[in-house]
Amino acid sequence: MLQVLKSTVAAIGPLDAAAMAEARNRQDRLTKPLGALGRLEALSIQLAGITGRVPLGFPRRAVVVCAADHGVAAQGVSAYPQAVTAQMVLNFLGGGAAINVLARHAGARLVVADLGVATALPAHPELLSRRIGPGTADFTTGPAMSRSQAETAIATGIEIVAGEVRRGLDLVATGEMGIANTTASSALVAVFTGETPETVTGRGTGVTDEVWRHKVDVIRRGLALHAPDPQKPIDVLASVGGFEIGALVGVILGAAAHRVPVVLDGFISGAAGVVAGAIQPLAPHYCIASHRSVEQGHRAALAWLGLEPLLDLNLRLGEGTGAVLAFPIIEASAKLLAEMATFDGAGVSEATDTPPDAAE
Repeated sequence: MLQVLKSTVAAIGPLDAAAMAEARNRQDRLTKPLGALGRLEALSIQLAGITGRVPLGFPRRAVVVCAADHGVAAQGVSAYPQAVTAQMVLNFLGGGAAINVLARHAGARLVVADLGVATALPAHPELLSRRIGPGTADFTTGPAMSRSQAETAIATGIEIVAGEVRRGLDLVATGEMGIANTTASSALVAVFTGETPETVTGRGTGVTDEVWRHKVDVIRRGLALHAPDPQKPIDVLASVGGFEIGALVGVILGAAAHRVPVVLDGFISGAAGVVAGAIQPLAPHYCIASHRSVEQGHRAALAWLGLEPLLDLNLRLGEGTGAVLAFPIIEASAKLLAEMATFDGAGVSEATDTPPDAAE
C-alpha cells in the first residue's frame, strides 16, 4: 500500500467526544423544547465531533468533481456514448453545467479533476490533470485496473483534498462524471452489501427495461469473473471500480484525516463512501449524506454506511449537485447551535416537570 494511503488511514480517529458533549449540552440549553429542531440538532453535534469544536459556520466550501471513463461502457450499458464524459468536463470548465449553477449559488468553489477521461482534454487553468490512463478496462473481460492504479487513484484524491485544505477548507462535497459509472458503482455496492445485482442496479442515464436487464447481466458476469473479496476493498475497487470512484474514496479519507466534513452526493459518491468505509471503518462518521438518489442501489449503500440523507428530491444527475444543495442545511445547523440564545442567557423560562393539568 502506498505510504500516503497508509498514513491517511492511520490519521483518521474517532469523532471528538468532548466537542460532541459540549455541543449536546448547548443544544439542551437553547431556547426551544428539547429535540424541537430534530435532525438539525444531531447534525450539529456530528459536525462538532468532526471538527473538534462547536462550529460557527463553514464559509470555505468546495465540491470536488472527479471524471473518468469506464471500459465497461463498451457493453452498451448506458443511454449515452462515452464521448459525453469529455464533453461534460468541458461544460464544467465553461461554467454551464448544473453543478456550476449550484456551486455558485452555494458559494462553493468547483474543483474539476481528470482521472482518466478517454478523450484527451485540452489544458485548462481550472482543470486538474491527474490522468491514470484513458479510462478503465472492461471488467467483464479482466480487471478494471491494476492494484497499483487503484492505490494511485485513492492517493490522488487524498492529494487533491490536501491541496484544498491548504487553500482553506471547512466543508467539501464529492461529485463525479463518467459514462457507465453507475454500472461500476452497482458492482461495488453489490460486493460490500451482499445484495444481488438486480437489487442494486438502477437505470443510470435512463436506460430501457431491456438495457437494464443487460446491465444487470453485465454486472453479474463481472462479479462471477473476479469473485471479489469484500475483506480486500482495494482489490475490489481494482476489479470492478473506476478511476474517479477511487479518487473520491481518497477525497473522503483525506477529508476525514483533516477533520473536514464530507458531504456525499448520490449513488456513485455512496459507492465511494462504502469503499472508504471498508478501508477505514471510522471514515463514514465524517460523512453527511446529502440526498437519496433515485438509483435503487443508493439505498443499500446508505444503509451500509449507516447514514440517513437530508433530502429526497428524486435526483439522479450526479456531479455533486445534491451535495451542494445540502450545504445551506448544514450551515444552518451549525449556526443554530452557535448563535441561538440559551434559556439562562435570554431570561426565558424552561419547561417544568409538572403536567399541565396537575396545577389545576
